[in-house]
This record gives sequence, C-alpha cells and structure tokens, in this order.
Amino acid sequence: MQDRRKFIKTTALAVPALGSLIGAREAQSRDDATSTRQPGNVRKPLVVSTWNHGLAANVAAWRVLERGGRALDAVEIGVKVSEADPKVQSVGYGGLPDRDGRVTLDASIMDASGRCGSVAFLQEIKHPISVARRVMEETPHVMLVGEGALQFALQSGFERQDLLTPEARAAWEKWLEESDAMPKVDAQRHDTIGMVAIDAQGDLSGSCTTSGLAYKMHGRVGDSPIIGAALYVDNEVGAACATGVGEAVIRTVGSFLIVELMRQGHTPEQACREAIARVVRRHPGDDDLQVGYLAMSRDGEIGSCSVRPGFQYAVHDTSGNELCDSSSWVEG
Repeated sequence: MQDRRKFIKTTALAVPALGSLIGAREAQSRDDATSTRQPGNVRKPLVVSTWNHGLAANVAAWRVLERGGRALDAVEIGVKVSEADPKVQSVGYGGLPDRDGRVTLDASIMDASGRCGSVAFLQEIKHPISVARRVMEETPHVMLVGEGALQFALQSGFERQDLLTPEARAAWEKWLEESDAMPKVDAQRHDTIGMVAIDAQGDLSGSCTTSGLAYKMHGRVGDSPIIGAALYVDNEVGAACATGVGEAVIRTVGSFLIVELMRQGHTPEQACREAIARVVRRHPGDDDLQVGYLAMSRDGEIGSCSVRPGFQYAVHDTSGNELCDSSSWVEG
C-alpha cells in the first residue's frame, strides 16, 4: 500500500503556492469544458476505486459483476476487502485511531435508484459499509451516528469487536510521545476507499468507507458518510467519489458537483478538474492540502483529478485490473 505519508510528494524543490496557480488552471478548465463528447457504447461492467488497495477491492467486486450481479452488491463486497485488511490503516479493522485511541468509522452507500444510507462515528463494527446498507434498506433514514448506529448494528446481527490492532496502537502511542498539539488536518494521516461501478444491466452504484483522519479529535466526522460530499450516484448521468481532506470536500460538496457538471456535458475528467479548482479557490496558499476525485459517466467513461500528484485509482474491466495515476492541479 502506498505510504500515506507520501500522499504529498515532497521534494527539495519548493512547490508554488496554490494561489499563484489558480488563474492559469481555471482558464484551462474553462477551455476544457467547452469541448463536446460524443456518446459511445456503454462500457460495462466496470468498477473503479481509489488507491492501490483498490486493486484487491476491485477483484472482489469484479467477481460479482462478471456473474451478472448488481453494482450495489459489487461496491459493498468490494470495499469490505479494505475494511477487513489490517494493513490498510485508513479503513475499518486496523484503522488508525483518534487522539484518544479509539477507532471510529464512517461509511456511505448509494444505489441506482437514488437510495442511500450511511453511518458516522461508528465504533467496534468491522464493516460499517454493510451497516450503512442496512440503514438504507431497513430504515426510513439516511444516516445513523455514534451510539445509535452501534445499537442498530448490534440489533441487526453485527458482532462487536476491538478494531485497534497492535500496529495501530503502536503508531498512536508513538504519536502521543511526539506530539503535544492538536492534529493538523492535512494530507498525511488519512485516506479512504471510494468505489463506483456499473453492472451488465447498465446500473450504477457507489460506496465509501474510512476510519478518517488519524489522531483526530474524538467525535470528528469527515466527508465519507455525507451523501453528495464523498459519494454521489445518479443513474441518468454518472457517479463520483472522493478521497483526501474531508473538510475540503464537505465545503464544496464535491461529488454532487461533479455529477451535476457531467449532466451539463462535461466529461468525467473535466468535471473532476473543475471540482478540484473550487477546492483550490477555497484554500489559497495551503501547500499541505490534498483532495482526489474519481468519476464515471453512465457510459463507462472514467476521469479523475487531485490537488497534488500522488493520487492513484484502480480500474477493473473485461481487460483486467490496473492501477492508474491521476492527473493533478499542481504538477509534480
């Protein structure tokens, strides 16, 4: 797995402040957005997910899709691979804890009909994505949080367990020794897995799950469980998901924005780039900021963009499973 502390590629060369790049990049985005794309044959089935641990998640999702299964089942089963992998310290079991040493999880899921469910600040449940799906399918609500989400999970048959692995505990204890300040909300201590898929029937679904910012304040919730921020699906248009600094994604409602831009005729790549432009405008001069977006149109076209180099995403179709480097606003 890519080292999360290399999410921003640091070099001895100074990176220009974001504010100095805004004008040129926005002009490029406007020019790109004027191009038109011709509708082609739908590329299906297809699944994409964030980061290199998305490769293993894609394999599980693809098993569902290649048998003619639903995209909704694929995106749940796929991200459960990351949730169960203790080596992925940003998702589920093995996720790095908050500043009090507690692992708290957020997740969301959305299907082709616009139904959605999410959980936030959930503790002691390995697979929050499955709890989020239960919220969607078995309650009149969209989101359950904290103790209420835990009670619902236990009543639904999920087992309670300690999610803090020895490795995560050791990392937290080292952080306690080295830090006497509040954790900075930057791109070095967090990640997520977002996944979107289209099935053989042409239906889209998406999922997102995370343990959030490492060493965050107890009670902090990021963008992952917020429909329209980290995840949005519209079966008529496409789907998008996010990774990176959740606060920046929430402030710009990034995934909903990308889908709406695709509705207006932007390609997924153009839509992701414009969404990143809005993040940059909100955070001028922030040299630590990182956000990455990944999008898919309903005909299977894929696009991505991040603030800085380093964001990768995995693509699985009939030709195989591949890890790709995203374009970025700030060039490496």
